[in-house]
Amino acid sequence: QVHLVESGGGLVQAGGSLRLSCAASGRTFSVWTMGWFRQAPGKQREFVAAIRSGGTTYYADSVKGRFTISRDNAKNTVYLQMNSLKPDDTAVYYCAVRLSVTDITAANEYGYWGQGTQVTVSS
Repeated sequence: QVHLVESGGGLVQAGGSLRLSCAASGRTFSVWTMGWFRQAPGKQREFVAAIRSGGTTYYADSVKGRFTISRDNAKNTVYLQMNSLKPDDTAVYYCAVRLSVTDITAANEYGYWGQGTQVTVSS
């Protein structure tokens, strides 16, 4: 059984930084592609970033240059370093395991979603 737990969210002023963590159970973490998504009130869940087992990374245009996804396979953890935060980044952030291979940015390709962590950026 795979279980994901996100942490690290909080309230930060615009221009500030946060680092989110996603701790995973499961002995095969190192081979998983992991993704971060976010969902703001009244909006659909949207892709933020993903990282393949080999370390290749992908980012949404809206966060490119500000966010960095990384992983530590020894700790079964994936991170999202968020810098230069904007009020538009306010959302619940989720991590998930990619289960399909068609579109790495599509939420319906992911499963084992965590409970999410709230990020609020004040102006």
